[in-house]
Amino acid sequence: MREVLAASRPFSWINTAYPFAAGYLMATGGRLDATFVVGTLFFLVPYNLLMYGVNDVFDYASDLRNPRKGGIEGGLVAPERAAAVHRRILWASVLSTLPFVVWLVVVGSAAATAVLALVLFLVVAYSAPGLRFKERPVLDSFTSAMHFVGPLLYALVLVDADLRAPTVWPVLVAFVLWGMASHAFGAVQDVRADREGGIASVATALGAHPTVVLSTLLYVGAAAVLLVVPWPGVLAAVLPLPYAVSTALFWRVTDDDCERANAGWRRFLWLNLVTGFLVTMLLIAIARTSTGS
Repeated sequence: MREVLAASRPFSWINTAYPFAAGYLMATGGRLDATFVVGTLFFLVPYNLLMYGVNDVFDYASDLRNPRKGGIEGGLVAPERAAAVHRRILWASVLSTLPFVVWLVVVGSAAATAVLALVLFLVVAYSAPGLRFKERPVLDSFTSAMHFVGPLLYALVLVDADLRAPTVWPVLVAFVLWGMASHAFGAVQDVRADREGGIASVATALGAHPTVVLSTLLYVGAAAVLLVVPWPGVLAAVLPLPYAVSTALFWRVTDDDCERANAGWRRFLWLNLVTGFLVTMLLIAIARTSTGS
């Protein structure tokens, strides 16, 4: 059970549950109901177990050569136990996901179910043999971004929110750009290891330095898109900028020393916590403004 739990990346649980919960609450004016609870719990644990568990199973060969694995950045099972543990991970992923999905399909509209199906497809397609979106440059970054934007998009469609509203579409677009930037930068540290293992990514295709440049520009692009959000939501435009600065510090990284970008990636993990706090404060301010309290 400890190894199954490690496969779900507990440190990152909040990154998918929060977008769903925040989107649901903001779009409904703070409605707390059974669907909110079920959806939040689903995107907190089972969703992450499915996403990272499938990845750990089918990326095991390359993870063995990756010094980053075996800690906060991903569990790593001893080779002699891998087959048995991987079976448990796959079964746990399916069995923990199924009851939540059934509930959400029953209570949701056809549009919401279609979005949920797309989100789950992208989670599996990222790592599963035959699809392996993670090895299709650019598509890998977009798919990774949708792993986190997907729960927010699903929440909005589930409650029939207006996706064209000036408080909604810029957030979705900026979130996608932020997610693509984050994935691309995360791939930089693995350029040499991925090439040696025959694994393609946006970073192996472009090279370490161009990928860092692209990532930085995507963060800046996310900030620019958020400038059209009405007050006080426009303050969110500041939030992608620390990521851009953090990434730009590795502007001169090359393929030969790509591993030093790991320091930036580890800073990214903690920067998310600070950003999450600031987003929460901003959402509270927006909610108070909309209610006039």
